[in-house]
Amino acid sequence: MEYDQLSDRLRQAGDYVMANPLNTATRSLRSIAAEAALPPATFSRMARRLGYTSFELLRDEMRSRIDRQIDSHSHSFADRARRLQQDSSTGALDFFGAHRDACLANVQTLAAGVDHALLEWTVERLHRSRRVLLLGALGSTGIVEHMSYMANFLTDNWHMAGRMGASVGSALTGLGPEDSLVIVTKPPFARKSILAANQAKEQGVFLVVITDSHTCPALAKADAGLLVPTSSPHFFSSYVATLFLVETMIGMLAGRSGAEATARIAEVERRNRKLEEASDRHET
Repeated sequence: MEYDQLSDRLRQAGDYVMANPLNTATRSLRSIAAEAALPPATFSRMARRLGYTSFELLRDEMRSRIDRQIDSHSHSFADRARRLQQDSSTGALDFFGAHRDACLANVQTLAAGVDHALLEWTVERLHRSRRVLLLGALGSTGIVEHMSYMANFLTDNWHMAGRMGASVGSALTGLGPEDSLVIVTKPPFARKSILAANQAKEQGVFLVVITDSHTCPALAKADAGLLVPTSSPHFFSSYVATLFLVETMIGMLAGRSGAEATARIAEVERRNRKLEEASDRHET
């Protein structure tokens, strides 16, 4: 069945699926239909007219397409370490070159596939938020700490949750629709991050989830889900593309900030020098 032969209503459903592949892959049919302002049965009929026996089969194909694009790893860290050791022992792997190529490819894949409208909308929502909370556990902790460090040059309303053992619950307390939560999480997903996403959504908080797999449970709750490739011959997932994304987001945030933010940056730099946390001199 050709797409241009669909009725207007079925074409609207198809347009939504094509424009929102991540939502289609991660959210329930009822949720998708509500967001598209169409009856759930419309999506089922659309799938059948396109040759699928059910909407679930169409959804499965969307998930496979995302997996091929992101190239998510299914093996454990230990399995990947053993494979890395085997390749190194046989001389079959130039790790430096292979890791370099993988990181470059990850950034290129992200740049080619990112939804620019979604990214712009996400940064604008963060810019207008009363408070922005950042949460990352396990390997993602350093990424959100770097994100927080950059943002705090611009504004004083971005904070890390759970830093140095602080209570995540206390950070979530008082947040509402005027606020945002940014979560960075990769497999194996930290339970704390998933529970925080659920709780924040119950409070009406604008939720941003940055991950590398459509299987991330928090994506179903996210207002904005951003997938980043992490492929590498390394035993650990590569965070290079993730770092590229968060630095891009903070740069976009800076572009939206006015003279007050510029003055704050200058004041932060002045105080850093006064406290001798930073210096223009090259110490020996």
